[in-house]
Amino acid sequence: MSVQFCCLAKNFSELNPVVPSFVCCTPRMASMPNQVMNAQVLLAGESELVATALLNAGARKVFLGEIALFDSTVVTRLVHQFGTERIGLQVPVQRQSVSWSFETESNEDFHVVTPSLCDPVWEVLKANGETSGVRAAGWIDAMLHHGVSTVLLRADISDDADLNLCAGLVESLANRLWVAPLNDLHPPIADWVAFGQVRQLALPAALYHRRHALVPRGSAASGTVLTA
Repeated sequence: MSVQFCCLAKNFSELNPVVPSFVCCTPRMASMPNQVMNAQVLLAGESELVATALLNAGARKVFLGEIALFDSTVVTRLVHQFGTERIGLQVPVQRQSVSWSFETESNEDFHVVTPSLCDPVWEVLKANGETSGVRAAGWIDAMLHHGVSTVLLRADISDDADLNLCAGLVESLANRLWVAPLNDLHPPIADWVAFGQVRQLALPAALYHRRHALVPRGSAASGTVLTA
């Protein structure tokens, strides 16, 4: 199966009209309808008012961020007003840390040490990078039931546990899932494709321009058609 690519643009200066792209929201964006038209805009901590303004200005799709994390009714309202195909979800994640508790009352001469997590999980990050305590897989599933059509997962996938978590999301979401780096400037994209089963990649401009050199031989995309 081939890998599909799009460019993850930091702002409009990185957009190329012939390159499929996502673009990060900037404060002036909603007041620039000509540039917003047909764009796929990623929100971080921006409000429902900003999302509505972008959609009214002609944005092809808006990927909600923190507002959806704290108020799922935002998703319901926007889907009802603009349709499911115009509402996506941006999900920055990291591995949830494990804490340990000690059972101090024992039947014999031993104590029990219990981890807070039995299996690795990703948790959703707030717009400022702080942890939310919300487990990503369950929240994504809930947002899909609210009408979100596409998910952009932002993650620094670095070990086998991350790769397994990624493969699980790919299996459940299929072509509704795009994956992008969170902070890593040199992500192991070949491993993401080979072991994380990633088939749709959103890459920062510097990585997008050398995208075909990053994937395993035989997995290069037949094109860069954006299907999000």
